[in-house]
Amino acid sequence: MTTRLEITPLPYRPDPLDHFAALRQRRGAVLLDSGRPVAPGGRYDIMSAEPLALLEIDASGQACLDGEPMHDHAPFAAQQALLDSLELTAPTSELPFLGGLIGYWGYDLGRNLEPVAGLAAPAARLPASRVGLYDWALIQDHRRRESWLVASAPRRDEVQGWLAAAPATGEPFELLAPFTGELDRAGYARRFAAVQTYIHAGDCYQINLAQRFSAPYSGDLWDAYRRLRHATPTPFAGYLAWPAEQGEQAILSLSPERFLHCRPDGRVETRPIKGTRPRGTTPEADRALAEELAASLKDRAENVMIVDLLRNDLGRVCRPGSMRVPQLCGLESYANVHHLVSVVTGELGSGRTPLDLLAAAFPGGSITGAPKVRAMQIIDELEPSQRSVYCGSLGYVDVRGHMDTSIAIRTAVADAGQLHLWGGGGLVADSRLDEEYTETLDKIRHLMAALDAKALE
Repeated sequence: MTTRLEITPLPYRPDPLDHFAALRQRRGAVLLDSGRPVAPGGRYDIMSAEPLALLEIDASGQACLDGEPMHDHAPFAAQQALLDSLELTAPTSELPFLGGLIGYWGYDLGRNLEPVAGLAAPAARLPASRVGLYDWALIQDHRRRESWLVASAPRRDEVQGWLAAAPATGEPFELLAPFTGELDRAGYARRFAAVQTYIHAGDCYQINLAQRFSAPYSGDLWDAYRRLRHATPTPFAGYLAWPAEQGEQAILSLSPERFLHCRPDGRVETRPIKGTRPRGTTPEADRALAEELAASLKDRAENVMIVDLLRNDLGRVCRPGSMRVPQLCGLESYANVHHLVSVVTGELGSGRTPLDLLAAAFPGGSITGAPKVRAMQIIDELEPSQRSVYCGSLGYVDVRGHMDTSIAIRTAVADAGQLHLWGGGGLVADSRLDEEYTETLDKIRHLMAALDAKALE
């Protein structure tokens, strides 16, 4: 049976958290957050709850739909089958989401796509992927300063009742101890040296080496997300939380990086980030750091390596001859850092879907290294624990073929009363240990401070 969607205007709110606060404790609640009104660049917020179905994929690649195994379905094929089951009609609209899948794809899902042994220990017990099938969404367009409810007439009335209810309140979020790293500086140095050995032996050109920090917490993770968002608003943020046997699980993502964007007409874009400097404490110092990054041959070389990798990944499913690089190593500035950002575009080949594209390019090359498969194997060997959702993706795929996903950097993962953060960076032949170790901390120190960590042990 086909459901007809209607597009109903709602009062515009510059801050999407006001809307989502009333929805956040409903089953399958999800917020894809553009960071407005503070973060530059983002345009749309997308939020929903109470999906028609929830599909989880475990570490082995087994897909379960509402708890029931989907036999003979590879992970992305199971998601495509779920998306194809949604029969909706809607008015012609430029809104980005008219029903479909919303959720996340964890970095460790990549072990089901490439030959990676799985030597690292699990960091958290979240599913490798969790997506819901949603037949409605509340969408905010910050460029036009408009809000819309996309839903069938019965759903619209139900959702408007949810939005009118008083938002749930919880206990204030609190860290019960400072964040501690699973590696000390000496441990990081040994892994840095191992990467250099692999590079000089010709195994790889670049490895993205990360380290994990963890802290026990109590209280409401929504409060934690609000603090993080205030400290570092970004255009590809997101929040998901759900109950689990071991306690609440959640993803609090403040990512500045788009992974894959696919339009219904098949046009594809990815925006890899490689090259980082902190913001300066004065306008003069800030400008000097930005100019230093823009002129850095090392950082530009890293960025170009990843551009070549992504051109190869996208070329697996894009029309031959359609690949372009309209921006190479452009300087972009965020609340806490400057980045070098490139743009790679293409067009999907005939018969290819956005989920085909995601499978071909997953996980993103900007957070693995090059060549990609060997880099993933070395990461698995050297990092003490798996990455969970960190360096995976959050996003949506709608029924028209519109997809937008992030690279889940600057991302906290909650599981069983522990909150985990990761910091990493790309290592190349001329990388320096002190600089790289400091960079891993610089990328997340402001997140720790926003959560009231008193010290970094």
